[in-house]
Amino acid sequence: MNRWILIIMSVVLLAGALYVFQSRSDNAEPLEPGAQAPDIETTGALAGKQFDLKLSEQLKSGPVVLYFFPQAFTEGCTIEANMFAEASADFEAAGATVIGMSGDSMETLAKFSVSECRDKFAVARADESVMDGYQVRMAPTLALANRTSYVIDQDQKIAFVHSAQDPRGHVTKTLKKVRELSKENALDQP
Repeated sequence: MNRWILIIMSVVLLAGALYVFQSRSDNAEPLEPGAQAPDIETTGALAGKQFDLKLSEQLKSGPVVLYFFPQAFTEGCTIEANMFAEASADFEAAGATVIGMSGDSMETLAKFSVSECRDKFAVARADESVMDGYQVRMAPTLALANRTSYVIDQDQKIAFVHSAQDPRGHVTKTLKKVRELSKENALDQP
């Protein structure tokens, strides 16, 4: 009898965990292209060194790829960070800054910026208000973000959004949009 109780309790716990990680909050549909991107003031880390980060300041030098990820050092988030690190020269050549955003502690993010981001781009702390502002919180009671990437143009408007749990499309799709913006901006110059 005890064995059946343990089995039932295990199934209930597993089902609850799956619900929490697959459920989305009421605001989990990401912002649409054309929407105003909320400004962010938070702490970031690049190459292990912490700094104050303000999105509007980052946008002065070009578009920003702001990508939200659930949790540092998990398999998908490590794959995604490695891919962004490998493509960092391509983003830089297109005039864009890449910033990863997560609900992890600054200590964890500082380590992640060195090992998984390979000192190539910053990661920053996204508290619940930032996640809610960008409509990426995984569940109302969790400080975890859905895997969502935004390209934000210098006018602080959302130019592109890609939301998918598979990390592989985020880099290629955001880089494509950044390159399009770079070409458009070049055509606008006299």
